[in-house]
Amino acid sequence: QLQLVESGGGLVQPGGSLRLSCVASGLTLANVAIAWFRQAPGKEREGVLCISSSDVRTYYADSVKGRFTISRDNAKNTVYLQMNSLKPEDTADYYCAARYYYCTGSQGLYNYWGQGRQVTVSS
Repeated sequence: QLQLVESGGGLVQPGGSLRLSCVASGLTLANVAIAWFRQAPGKEREGVLCISSSDVRTYYADSVKGRFTISRDNAKNTVYLQMNSLKPEDTADYYCAARYYYCTGSQGLYNYWGQGRQVTVSS
C-alpha cells in the first residue's frame, strides 16, 4: 500500500527550469529518505540527489551541483526536485525512491519507487 506518485517534468529548452514532485502515501515522510535517480537513453540508471529523514542532502551526480535542489514538505508528504539551468544531458526518465532514514547511492537499497517522469531538454 506504500506508494510514491510522481508529477511534473516535461519538455524545456536549455537553460530553463522544471520541477518534479514525489508524493508519498502509506508512509510517514518524516521517517524516510527520498532520492532521485535518472536514466538517460542508452545509459545506466544513476543517482542524482537525496534528502534524508533529518534533511541531510547528498549529491550523487557532480554535474547537477549548483543547478538541482531537493526539498521536502512533510505536511504535504511531498519531496520536490527543482531543476534549474537545464542542459540537454539532463534528458532522462527521473524516478523518486524511498527507504527509511538514510540516503544511499545504491538503487538496490531503496524499497519503494515512483513510476518515473520524462524530462526532455531540447531546443
